[in-house]
Amino acid sequence: MLGVLIAVLSAGVSCMACLWDRDTLAMERQRFPTTLELITGKFLRHSPAFYRWRISDCQERIETEPTPELFDDLAVAYDKTGATEEAVRVMEAKSALYPGLYSTHANLGTFHIHAGSFDLGLEEIEKALVINPNAHFGREIHQKRLVEYLQTRRGKGDALLPLSEEVSNGNNVMGFGAFLMSLQSGEGNVPDRADLIDEAIVGVLGMMKFGNHDSPVLLEVLGDLLVSRGFDSDAKQLAARAYLAASYESAGRSVQQAYRSKAEECLKFQTRSSGAKDKLMLAQLEMQFQDELKEASDWYAVIVTKEKDWIAEGVDVEKSFEVEFYEAPVVGPVIAAGGGLSLGISLPTVAAAVFVFLCGIPALLWQRRRRASAAAEE
Repeated sequence: MLGVLIAVLSAGVSCMACLWDRDTLAMERQRFPTTLELITGKFLRHSPAFYRWRISDCQERIETEPTPELFDDLAVAYDKTGATEEAVRVMEAKSALYPGLYSTHANLGTFHIHAGSFDLGLEEIEKALVINPNAHFGREIHQKRLVEYLQTRRGKGDALLPLSEEVSNGNNVMGFGAFLMSLQSGEGNVPDRADLIDEAIVGVLGMMKFGNHDSPVLLEVLGDLLVSRGFDSDAKQLAARAYLAASYESAGRSVQQAYRSKAEECLKFQTRSSGAKDKLMLAQLEMQFQDELKEASDWYAVIVTKEKDWIAEGVDVEKSFEVEFYEAPVVGPVIAAGGGLSLGISLPTVAAAVFVFLCGIPALLWQRRRRASAAAEE
C-alpha cells in the first residue's frame, strides 16, 4: 500500500509539474499579450500578393477619387513589396496635395528608416510627434528612440548585429532598455523601471505588427526588454524565443551564435517546473518553439492561398479578408483569464483536486482496515 501511495504522490507531482511548465509560459503571455503571436508571425497580416493587388487597386482609385488614405495605402503597399523608394515618392506627392498631416510624416519617416536614411527618418518622425505625440500608443516616440539607439551601434555602414552582446544575469537592464533608462536619467528623472520597459515593449510590438515582425533588430530589442523588467516579473521564455527568431533571420554564423547565447543565458534562472532544481534547457524550449513556428506558418499559408484565390476571382480582397479573418489568432491553447489553459483546468484547480485526492487516501485505508477487522470478528 505504501508503494501505491508513493506512486499516487509521484503522479500528482508529475501532473502539476507538467501543468506548471505550460502555465509559466502562459503567465508570461498574460503579462505580454500578443507577444508570442508577433514573434512567430501568427497575427492578422497580408501576403505579398495582396500588396501587389493593393498597388493596382489604389492607383485606379486615386485616378478617380483621391484621398489621403489611399496615398497611405499605396505607399505602404510599395514598402511591403520592397519598393521603398517608390513609397517615399508617393508620400512626397501626398504631402504636396495634403500638407501637414501626421500620417504623412510618420510614414515618410518609417520609409526613410527602412531605406537606411536614419537622419531623414528622424526628422520626419519628429515632425509627426509635434503634430500628434500620443498616436499609436506612443509608438513613434519609441521608434525615434530605437533609431537613436541604432545610431550609437553603427559601424561605418549598417548597424552591427547583435546590437548588444550583453547577456542577462537575472536582474540587469540590457541593450535598448539600458539605453532608455540612461536617457531618462540624463534628463534628471528617476524612471520607474517596470513602467519604462512596459511602454517600450508596447512600442516595439507595434513596430513588429505594422512593420517587419521578423526583423532581427526588432526581435533583439524585444528580447532585451522582456528580460530586463526584473527577475520576478520578466519573461525569460518569450525573450529566449525572440533571440532564437533573431538568430534564424540573421546571416553569419557568429551573429547567429551570439543570439543563441543570449537565449541560453536568459534561461539560466528558469527551472522546468515549480520547486524543481533542473533548469529549462534551450534545446527543450527550441523544440516547442519550432512547433509554434510551424503552427504559425501553416496558419499564414491559408491566408496566402485565400488571397491568391480572391485575386484570381476578381473580388474585393480587402473586404473578403475582413469577413474571413475577423478574429485575432492565438498560438497554441487559448489562455483563460485566470491563467489556465484551454483545457479548462487551471493550476490551482488541479492542485486542489490532487490535494483532496491525496487527503482521501488515509480515509480509504482506514475504511479498508475497519472492514478487514469486522470480517475477522465474524
